Amino acid sequence: MKLNIDKTRSQADPYVISHNNEYFMYVTGTEGVNLYFSKDSLNWDRIGICYKKENEKQYWAPCVIELDGVFYMYVSSMPIGKEDTHEQRIQVAKSNSPYGPFEFIDFLIKPFSIDPHVVVSGNNLFMFYSTNNYDKGRVGTYVVVDKMLSPTKMNNKPQSVVVPTLDEEIFMKDRFKKGQHWHTLEGAFYFKEGDYHYLMYSGNCYQNEHYYIGYAYSKDKSDDLTKIKFQKYPADNIYSPLICKNDKEEGTGHNSLLKINGQYVVFYHGRDLNDNRDKEDKRTARICIIAPDKENIKVLKR
Repeated sequence: MKLNIDKTRSQADPYVISHNNEYFMYVTGTEGVNLYFSKDSLNWDRIGICYKKENEKQYWAPCVIELDGVFYMYVSSMPIGKEDTHEQRIQVAKSNSPYGPFEFIDFLIKPFSIDPHVVVSGNNLFMFYSTNNYDKGRVGTYVVVDKMLSPTKMNNKPQSVVVPTLDEEIFMKDRFKKGQHWHTLEGAFYFKEGDYHYLMYSGNCYQNEHYYIGYAYSKDKSDDLTKIKFQKYPADNIYSPLICKNDKEEGTGHNSLLKINGQYVVFYHGRDLNDNRDKEDKRTARICIIAPDKENIKVLKR
């Protein structure tokens, strides 16, 4: 479903939070993190850039969490003057308001690190993010999780969560070496329902045919997310997207999720099939409703 939002602008990698019955959407931006505001989660106004750092560019996939009245933003960027996107690395900034402006605190993880999702589990913080594997199996970008010692410090002992297992997850063939295809799993978003842990993620590249949102799951009573063993749904060797290209939209991926009025609402980006704009990022924010039931997640309304 489309949102009432400025469709002349890109809202790639939408991350939505609720605060005081209002909604804030943080999205990827070249010059800084862009912020949108809504009173009902359907109609959105652009506020503008809420975070940027001197000498940085390409602010990818922000995540915001409120802890003890302070709003922490986790986002990756790369230095101005660099052209290799593998210079992207995750940093943390903070603000006393969801509107920002957010102020830089520190870089948390060395390059390449992107797409953070920070969650509270038990009495601890954990960060899911994506990094690279160059050496074994299906090489490429995959999802890990690490415990955080504080909102501004990592434990630096990341554990693998989901890795590429499918040809449909190939980002680019022969990317760095002939015969070695580069795979990508990114955009991790964790949530829990009962004893079931769910990890949603995006596979492939948003410009490719098989780009999709999938998920992995685990039934486990543990709160230590570095010890959870996730299983891709339905199996490692089966391509079964939760959300992918249909007869109306393509480039569907990289989501966040909120429970609104008892329903799980997924915010994701996509492109209209009839959008003929050239040389522009055509990804706009949209929503669908899902329902988790043990190892199964069903899309109820899209």
